[in-house]
Amino acid sequence: MQLLDGKKAGQAIRDEIRLQVAQRLAEGKKQPHLAAILIGHNGASATYVGAKVKACEEAGIHSTLLHYESDLPEHELLEKIESLNNDTEVDGILVQLPLPKQIRETAVIHAIDPKKDVDGFHPVNQGLLMQGQPGFIPATPYGIILLLKQYGVETAGKEAVVIGRSNIVGRPMSVLLSQPGETGNCTVTLCHSKTKNLAEHIRRADIVVAALGQPEFVKADMIKPGSIVIDVGITRVENPSKKSGFELKGDVDFSSVAPLCSWITPVPGGVGPMTIAALLQNTLQACLQKDL
Repeated sequence: MQLLDGKKAGQAIRDEIRLQVAQRLAEGKKQPHLAAILIGHNGASATYVGAKVKACEEAGIHSTLLHYESDLPEHELLEKIESLNNDTEVDGILVQLPLPKQIRETAVIHAIDPKKDVDGFHPVNQGLLMQGQPGFIPATPYGIILLLKQYGVETAGKEAVVIGRSNIVGRPMSVLLSQPGETGNCTVTLCHSKTKNLAEHIRRADIVVAALGQPEFVKADMIKPGSIVIDVGITRVENPSKKSGFELKGDVDFSSVAPLCSWITPVPGGVGPMTIAALLQNTLQACLQKDL
């Protein structure tokens, strides 16, 4: 068993981005700029956004954090997004999810200029992904692809099972694994809550991507020996023995599954850092497109 270490791979990508940004600045070109919007005081969301802002600083990307109260009206948020769309200094825009109940997620996603949609959620970018054309790929699936590339993991001809059909992870992940390319050419089965005999599908898989949000759902008896397991899930589980009062669990029962795998991601320290690295890569790409 070998670890797909997202911290190590993500750092390598951030280091490369920092060099590219430094070169841009030395040539008198514009510094990439990411604008992040956080609404309310959700602890997990604040942590995620804070990590993204810190990563931007380390990579030489300018970041702006706009923090609003949870009672922000939808129309005011949409007006702010439109202002950022029109701001030539801003290259990428992200709005941290989840949103308060008075704000429609789809309205927000649709409002962001596809050329600044570094989260890759806009229907234009999702459509480009479906057609195999250049666009912004959702950060988590993109991060997984970058992780596989960093470790030289072979995917061609393998059976892949993706558990979860969200537009943020599951569906785009299934498309990326099936497309031609270095980390594609898989035969993909997309499973979800209505899939019958889910464990049987997983047992056939050479590659398992677990993105269903249920702690330690995937057990050892579901895994084929030698398979590659990508754990996207991250859930806070109460643990009084911890100083924080909780611990982070993935969708995979790591202790029992890991010995069976050829490659596996840990939680934390696997997919999470790669999601941030992919977001930075998308932001740099948004800036580079303005040079064309």
